[in-house]
Amino acid sequence: MSSDLKASSSILIEAAASAIWETITQPEKIKLFLYGTDTETDWKVGSPIKFTGNYNGTEYHDKGNVLENETNKLLKYNYWSSMSGTEDKLENYFIVSYMLEKEDENSIRFTWLQTNMASEKSVEHTEKGLPMMLAEIKRISEEKS
Repeated sequence: MSSDLKASSSILIEAAASAIWETITQPEKIKLFLYGTDTETDWKVGSPIKFTGNYNGTEYHDKGNVLENETNKLLKYNYWSSMSGTEDKLENYFIVSYMLEKEDENSIRFTWLQTNMASEKSVEHTEKGLPMMLAEIKRISEEKS
């Protein structure tokens, strides 16, 4: 049973695609925009990903797999959250896509798309957090450029 529920947001970032890519793939930078989450993966297609941390006093151990990786263009992975209240089955895995598209000489449009969401509540939770996360990705990436 797959869900049509999704959350998405975009932001213009005045930085090189490589700077944005570094922000979204390096564990120490991911930690800055993803609520202090520790990320373990090599980002190769088919490789596992582990996300661990503490959110509002609750420890989480999330996991998934890298689905696509086109350097400086597209990063896509699925993941299951231990806090989702769902069973650890493939159909309960969210799918997250990070897309980088050249907007003009100096900017890249960065889009975060999360699909296969379990409920309207999880969509609302994600949409509430996306502006802050995207603003932080922008800040980190522009600082590097």
